[in-house]
Amino acid sequence: MLKAVADVLRSVGGAIATVVTLPFRALARLFGGASSTARGHH
Repeated sequence: MLKAVADVLRSVGGAIATVVTLPFRALARLFGGASSTARGHH
């Protein structure tokens, strides 16, 4: 019982972590490209 609950929580936590970190990764890529093209803005 506890193992099943732990497995469900782990899978749900992994999915939530993926959904939460995806926008941040996209933002980091966007800001990284913008900062690399905009010289002097550090």
